This record gives sequence, C-alpha cells and structure tokens, in this order.
Amino acid sequence: MSSRPGGGLPGVDATETVVMRISGSPGPDDVPRLCAELSALLGGAAGAGEAVCDVGDMIAADLTAVDAIARLRLTAQRLGCGFRLRGAGPELRALLHLVGLSGLAGPG
Repeated sequence: MSSRPGGGLPGVDATETVVMRISGSPGPDDVPRLCAELSALLGGAAGAGEAVCDVGDMIAADLTAVDAIARLRLTAQRLGCGFRLRGAGPELRALLHLVGLSGLAGPG
C-alpha cells in the first residue's frame, strides 16, 4: 500500500481511509462518474492513504462491475492511494479471480 505523506509527528501514520459505497448494478456509463466521485473523495481527504470500496449492496456481479472496480483501483493508484474491496460476494470474488484481481477482495 502506498500513501501520501501526512503532516504531524514523525513516525506516526497520519493517513486516512476513505470509504466509497457502490450499490445496485453499475452500468458502463456509470464508471466515469464513479471514478470522478472517488477522485473527489480522495482529493478532499488530506493524507488519504487507502480507498475502501464497499460493494456489499452491489446487485450484479458481472464484467461491468469488474471493469468499474479495476478503473476505481487505477484512479486510487494514480492519486497515490491503496485500494481494496469490502463486502464482495462469492460471485464477484470468482470474477475478480478470473481476471487476476482477487487480491483486492482480501482473503476469502
């Protein structure tokens, strides 16, 4: 995980975790908006070190969802932040594994 250096005491991790929730079934037209929302969240959180994407309320585990997740990960990386998922179900985990992104969902 990479993080932007924060101010404050030396040797103290002053990073913040930003949580973004995706619910429903995102379509291809939603991906740019989701990336812009994540950029705004990370840009507004001084010292944000990690973005957590909560997908527990996502309805469809399909390749559009995987594309959205991959692009959100790239957005976070471009801003110097780590990225991980929370609440990924077994179907989404299986798709992420097939495309080489299983590490985003954590152990399971």
